[in-house]
Amino acid sequence: MYRRKKFAPARRCAGRRRRGNRVLEDLLSITILLCSAALLITVLAPWEEGSAYSAGQDTDVCWPEPLPAEPPLPADRGEPFPAEPVPVDSWQLLLVNRWHSLPEDYSVQLVELRNGFQVDERCYPDLQEMMDDCRAAGLSPLICSSYRTQEKQEQLFQNKVDRLTAQGLSPEEARTEAAKSVAVPGTSEHQLGLAVDIVAADNQNLDQSQETTAVQRWLMEHCWEYGFILRYPNDKSEITGIGYEPWHYRYVGAEVALDVRESGLCFEEYLLLREETLAANPEA
Repeated sequence: MYRRKKFAPARRCAGRRRRGNRVLEDLLSITILLCSAALLITVLAPWEEGSAYSAGQDTDVCWPEPLPAEPPLPADRGEPFPAEPVPVDSWQLLLVNRWHSLPEDYSVQLVELRNGFQVDERCYPDLQEMMDDCRAAGLSPLICSSYRTQEKQEQLFQNKVDRLTAQGLSPEEARTEAAKSVAVPGTSEHQLGLAVDIVAADNQNLDQSQETTAVQRWLMEHCWEYGFILRYPNDKSEITGIGYEPWHYRYVGAEVALDVRESGLCFEEYLLLREETLAANPEA
């Protein structure tokens, strides 16, 4: 009895420890399950509705999908306005349209946006600031197209030609008609990396209905503050070679964007006037 009395408390303590260990194991299992569930919810949950993205479809609609985080802004963004006039041959003023093809030796350093899309790294900080400020105004802008390779532009153009051919146009007629809404490969500003198509989250159709959205009204009013212009304005199609696109914005820098806005000219008109002015006043 003495030995049983001596070791009975030890057995009871061991039993309590085993029960305590089982409780800890159960709690650990529950914790792991809760963490796994939280991780699964995070992965499957949709991203912020106002995030910039592009599906890259060759249709006239931008389709949303989940996106990774945006890269951080560079610490030093430089002066908001150039201290000196922008040189005529500046990268910001490179003209690309149906009469001026992309230079054969053109190259660009790209920075990745959401969903793998890219823009020229030199315009990225201003683009991101513009998108952030538009969202801060309570709006939901979406980038649905940005930099395109030659191959991508060829695919988009050929798809348009094929659709028009299927509607009964001859191959030559289809190419002529397609060029009115899709730039011929080698003549698209998207190949510069300085152009983006931006739509409203509640209207993702690339048509003139974009003009009436709150997003486009905000962008048309404020884009110049960030160095962008509405590249293909209304009533300028004969000059630009592209029909009215109230979603296509081109980066030209803050100084030039302000000049274009105040003059009411399209980019082609502005560059011609600038060239004539500089020729008449070479020391200006």
